Amino acid sequence: MKSDDMLGVADAPARGASHTVREIAQQPQVWQAAFDQLQSQRESIDAFLEPLLAQPDLRIVLTGAGTSAFGGQMLVSTLSAQLQRPVEAIATTDIVSRPRQCFVDDRPVLLISFARSGNSPESIAATELAEQCSAQCHHLVVTCNPQGKLYGAHADAERSLVLMMPEAADDQGFAMTSSVTSMMLAVLYSLAPTLVGSEIMDRLTAATEQLMNERSSGIAALAERGFDRIVYLGSGPFKDLAQESALKILELTAGRIMAYHDTPLGFRHGPKSLLDERTLVVVFVSNDDYARRYDLDILDELCGQIGSDAVVAIAAETLDPAPPCALWSVSGMARDPDWALLFPFLVHAQLLALHASLALGRTPDNPFPSGEVNRVVQGVTIHPFEPTAR
Repeated sequence: MKSDDMLGVADAPARGASHTVREIAQQPQVWQAAFDQLQSQRESIDAFLEPLLAQPDLRIVLTGAGTSAFGGQMLVSTLSAQLQRPVEAIATTDIVSRPRQCFVDDRPVLLISFARSGNSPESIAATELAEQCSAQCHHLVVTCNPQGKLYGAHADAERSLVLMMPEAADDQGFAMTSSVTSMMLAVLYSLAPTLVGSEIMDRLTAATEQLMNERSSGIAALAERGFDRIVYLGSGPFKDLAQESALKILELTAGRIMAYHDTPLGFRHGPKSLLDERTLVVVFVSNDDYARRYDLDILDELCGQIGSDAVVAIAAETLDPAPPCALWSVSGMARDPDWALLFPFLVHAQLLALHASLALGRTPDNPFPSGEVNRVVQGVTIHPFEPTAR
């Protein structure tokens, strides 16, 4: 099936959506290609990582900007639990502006960089600042562009390992879609290989293909209703998923739809005041039994306040008790951990952003044709930095 047919987008090229449609639709195939490629690199990945992970004082820092930063944030709790040690996510934008606060001691650092193009000004600067501010810094660079500056700086560096994603993952559309999900998969497989095996890959790809085939028309119809605001709620890794989902709406609608993110419990503490009759709320429902109780509580509360037709639950399989609102379920993943649900849940958010953009008459491949916002960030001045003596 053609990608535009699968995603319910008629005449995607004429509507300025061909890249975005293809790059959302191709994700199951790209994930499988990335997995196969990474399996063939297992020996070199282990040779690089095992000596580092044997150091008890090693800091593991996931970094990137925008969607790349959120990709790292979504993985922190899973990697921390799997590695039985703290894992941090610090955006390159924070490293560049506050390097002394990000690297405050002489512990060795493994900096894991997410970079679609590797050409964002902060990408290179963050790795250089980490080198300046740390006694010893190693780099795991995960990128989609072999022509990027970050790739060029680290491909042959002694303390670096570069993982290239499949060529198709180098998104040409404005918003990151298959690039971020493939890079997330690569980092999970590299640091926690026991989590990512053939069986879970089969479930991920099958569930995502099914939801794109079955859900796209309904998501398009929802987007046509013309909400002015969209709120995404989730806890744990889904809080960061909510942040990325909100960014997708802002990017692809060029800010025409305002988006907000929070946790189900945090939303009541003030932010709930933004709700009105033209707000849609999407709740990512956890597979963790305890966390799910709070997800279901907020679903019931919101349905009573703004109406069940303005609330959507995204969950694995069915829910018991069933919420009084629309339920977008992910088939075959009812017993999988939340980290695995990140991938089909992200695709749901990408589809809603795509169709919201099209409903407003925007061009998703380039929502800012006059250049106010660019696919690769421009206009950033990297100022000289002199680290102080420790």
